Amino acid sequence: MFQFLRISPLLISIFFSCFALDLRDAVVVAPADISGPERKAVEMLIEEVEVRTLVRWEVGSTAPGGKPCIAVGKATAKGLPAEGYRIQVGASGNGCAVRITGNDSRGVLFGVGRLLRELRMQRNAVSLQDEWDLTTAPKMPVRGHQIGYRNTNNTYDAWTVRDYERYIREMAVFGSNTVELTGLGGAGDSSVHFPIPPSRMHQELSRLTKEYGLDFSIWLPATKSSYEDPATVEKELKNWEAGFAALPKLDAVFVPGGDPGHTEPRILMPFLEKATAVLKKHHPNAGMWVSPQGMDDVWLEQFYTVARANPKWLAGVVHGPWVRPSMSEFRKQIPASMPIRLYPDITHTLRCQFPMVNWDPAFAITHGREPINPMPIWQTEIFHDYTPGSIGFVSYSDGANDDFNKVLWSVLAWDPTTNPTTITREYARYFTGIDTIADGLLALERNWTGPLASNSGVGETLRKFQAIEATATPQLRRNWRFQQLLYRAYYDAYIQRRLLYETELEAEARRLLQLAKTSGSLAAMDAAERVLLRAVNERIAPELRSRIFELAEALFQSIGTQLSVERYGGSGWERGVTLDRVDEPLNNRKWLLANFAKIRGMEREADRLKTIHYLLHWDDPGPGGFYDDLGNPSRQPHLILDSKPGQQGFWEVLDGPLSQLSHANSWRGRPIRMRYEGLDPEASYKVRVVYGGENVVPEQGIRLIANDGIVIHPYMRKPMPIQPLEFDIPQEATRSGVMTLSWDREEPPSGRLRGAQVAEVWLIRK
Repeated sequence: MFQFLRISPLLISIFFSCFALDLRDAVVVAPADISGPERKAVEMLIEEVEVRTLVRWEVGSTAPGGKPCIAVGKATAKGLPAEGYRIQVGASGNGCAVRITGNDSRGVLFGVGRLLRELRMQRNAVSLQDEWDLTTAPKMPVRGHQIGYRNTNNTYDAWTVRDYERYIREMAVFGSNTVELTGLGGAGDSSVHFPIPPSRMHQELSRLTKEYGLDFSIWLPATKSSYEDPATVEKELKNWEAGFAALPKLDAVFVPGGDPGHTEPRILMPFLEKATAVLKKHHPNAGMWVSPQGMDDVWLEQFYTVARANPKWLAGVVHGPWVRPSMSEFRKQIPASMPIRLYPDITHTLRCQFPMVNWDPAFAITHGREPINPMPIWQTEIFHDYTPGSIGFVSYSDGANDDFNKVLWSVLAWDPTTNPTTITREYARYFTGIDTIADGLLALERNWTGPLASNSGVGETLRKFQAIEATATPQLRRNWRFQQLLYRAYYDAYIQRRLLYETELEAEARRLLQLAKTSGSLAAMDAAERVLLRAVNERIAPELRSRIFELAEALFQSIGTQLSVERYGGSGWERGVTLDRVDEPLNNRKWLLANFAKIRGMEREADRLKTIHYLLHWDDPGPGGFYDDLGNPSRQPHLILDSKPGQQGFWEVLDGPLSQLSHANSWRGRPIRMRYEGLDPEASYKVRVVYGGENVVPEQGIRLIANDGIVIHPYMRKPMPIQPLEFDIPQEATRSGVMTLSWDREEPPSGRLRGAQVAEVWLIRK
């Protein structure tokens, strides 16, 4: 699982000259009367060093003579910051080479974790920077992540108790103090991958957090149709109580107000008050938390009314996906004395709380919504923008695809001043032993920035990882974190090669279609079809594709990652099954071939030629006109880019060109805006627009306004199926030669935040 280098005596000498404190023969010294969680911390230290180095440290209660010792224990002083610790190395170690002093039991655990992150570990070698003294405590008291033992995630349902313990331990090394279970049963509680029944796994997870002294929380939606029915309430309370009673430890219950569950607060809150009483019968110190996800303004006011009363049964409130006000607005409405916990979605890329910005459609089509997504710089920006006013977070996660993001959020919550590049180095060093993998993590993020076709860094990213792969030991090759990053590097490079190849094929097919008047429509379409199908019959870069499939199998074997529905039992196309989408067309092949079939059914050659002409000139705005594909960063010259997340989306459609799959997306009341310059003041214009995306809320309308005051069309429902619409532009809007267009959405009754979703825009000179 970890990298072991075969290093020469000279390299060992250099290694120890840089990190002068040699700990190969160290002894861990801990008081004989340490608590269970502290004992777990010592156990973690011994085992994590051994698995990386083959060095097994001895444990004793007194310092030995002739060997360096590592003292682990709690501070005797009172009133120190919770969960904090001090690490002293060298002369400051007070009789031991290293001394870890936790302010409390968790401080011991996190101090051990920080030491592990600082140790330089290779086979038969353990060293540490000498003369180091660190005193620290976390800035945020809640630092956690969801771990869902359910079918709907992409990895967790295949894990054993031992796998979960290892992961809980690894998150604790980086400062995480909370584990949240997604549900106590119900939807998604059946999987072909389950090694043991869900109820038993839930108990085991609770037990593990108790042993390590961490907090255990449950995400528990209230999904019954009516909580006004006394019989329903009584039955639901009995079900919840049975779940609570079965758990050895429970510190919090988080009930989302929506997604799923959608009950009016005036009804939901009294039920949760009853549920809190049931909860405290079995776990007296546990607290009830609730979010207003998916609530409209009327329901939000009901929610605020309860929160402002500061009821004793309510431990705090949660801000997460589908909460209408921003976090800063939400904080103003909630009493300062009431804590707010965050529920950040760090696992998804599309149709989510923080959708990707400036993401190439080729990646949106293939990677989809839940890919392997280390994002050190962007996630750091989200953290700093989102967390002020909160006490911390428990992240929304549906698998191990967001593993790096979990580590990053945990470290930043401990110390928000930490540089993300420092976190990439610690992550790479601790989990792989290869420092240069940190550069690879940053490079993978750059792969996803801007137009893919012109991103010369994608190939270089792959070469970085291939260089590491070429000399990797068997242990590193079996390391699932390395496998994940390697899979991403190969996948990104293959998608880029396919994009360039299939773009060329479509261009060649279009040239053949342009000859239809002389060659005949049927012959032209036959020739164009043969060219387009070369993407399947003569694949580009087959060696990259083969390696992707090999790594997908390796990830399934090493960690149970389900990158395919058919091959590995993934739960669906949205759940990280990127292997199933690796061959998804990246040009207009599907659209063109479907139209060829329709055209061949036409009797008249003139009709066939007319339709071919339409296909060839779909995006042509004509003389003096302009065209934007708003979901494609390389074809949106008039889009005013928003610095905040939410300006891009992707949705699967059955028909239509590739440009209709992706769209710009308004967010939290900010409209989509476009700006045109150099217009002819004497000309008349019309706008053609395709409203793409989803139609989740049929009643929700979209509106188009010019120059912030001229209504081009009032709120209207976008048509389904997707189709172009045309509207005249009043000449007063273009008389100055400059015009802005903006789209906003009507406030939906459901409280959802997505609305104005615009795929394509033509400004046509009439």
